[in-house]
Amino acid sequence: MELTLSLSPLSIPTNPRFTPTSPSPQTLIRVRNRDISLYKLSINGRRPESSSSSGKFAATSSDESSFLALNEKPDRNLALLDEYEVEELDCEASPDPNHRSGYVAVLGKPNVGKSTLSNQMIGQKLSIVTDKPQTTRHRILGICSSPEYQIILYDTPGVIQKKMHKLDSMMMKNVRNAAINADCVLVVVDACKVPEKIDEVLEEGIANLEDEVPILLVLNKKDLIKPGEIAKRLEWYQKFTNVDDVIPVSAKYGHGVEDVKEWILSKLPFGPAYYPKDIASEHPERFFVAEIVREKIFIQYRNEVPYACQVNVVSYKTRPDAKDFIQVEIVVEKNSQKIILIGKEGKALKLLATAARLDIEDFLQKKVYLEVEVKVKENWRQDEGLLKHYGYGGQIRAY
Repeated sequence: MELTLSLSPLSIPTNPRFTPTSPSPQTLIRVRNRDISLYKLSINGRRPESSSSSGKFAATSSDESSFLALNEKPDRNLALLDEYEVEELDCEASPDPNHRSGYVAVLGKPNVGKSTLSNQMIGQKLSIVTDKPQTTRHRILGICSSPEYQIILYDTPGVIQKKMHKLDSMMMKNVRNAAINADCVLVVVDACKVPEKIDEVLEEGIANLEDEVPILLVLNKKDLIKPGEIAKRLEWYQKFTNVDDVIPVSAKYGHGVEDVKEWILSKLPFGPAYYPKDIASEHPERFFVAEIVREKIFIQYRNEVPYACQVNVVSYKTRPDAKDFIQVEIVVEKNSQKIILIGKEGKALKLLATAARLDIEDFLQKKVYLEVEVKVKENWRQDEGLLKHYGYGGQIRAY
């Protein structure tokens, strides 16, 4: 028997979700009505000819057609764009010769602050952040734009040496793929821990690159140690790691983040933007809805349960005259995990769904009707077919 919990909005005021500041609705990501056209633009440099669902993708099967590839680098050759597309990319007839744009891979071990750093640079929360390691599973593509530049960040899963499941192996493959298009690489380390070589991170991230790329070591969490200790760690990393520069930061409070951004801009090539300047990600909104639910699972539950959960948005219906309807399924591997998720009389699941709905509404800037269902699929983390279906094969679902 499956348990379904449906929640409509409560009259509870929501707190700003994004830190350190909450962006206005105009700065939230604009993706749901653009995800198909962005995909076409990234692959072909052209807008789609039809808006019908049957013509959105060129693919060999209906299942393949529902995915967006994350490995392709968009073609930014302005000669390929018509007037509408030039306007969409905020480009002038004569593009600024000093404009910079490019890709940045953010690498590091679990729980060092990669997602927090990425969120700070983008200016809003795209990657989930908890105190538990290995919460990021996908490569999160975030876009940081200004009139003078466009930085495209790949926030990646933490590099792990011991791979317990097929899921772990596929995540590490995604880490390697993230660096394929990178113009420069950030390696984030925890300043609170004893300095150590970053060979393992570099081996997983950039070992297969044909050309060398600039590498910045970001010494994060400097707010948690004394200034004298920061200097010692800076000296150690400068001496014993093969990186171009080392910059200490506190991603949590934003200290030093501008220095990192300036370093990145000094390494990016000159050229026009890859994406329109008013979007913050290529991922569709439903991807972030699932990530919000997964974040709440990591916050509310302990031990193995959060790691055994996969969250899928089964249905997302926009209703002009009613609340948007979102149906979410949480997949676990064992019935015992399902029982823990639901809790006594369904109270734990209701608490989870309420917390998730409030953040989803804050993220979407609209009221939603959220339906949550818990299912059991044994050993899904070892099933390569299911993992690809869930988007761990370097693709994400578009709808």
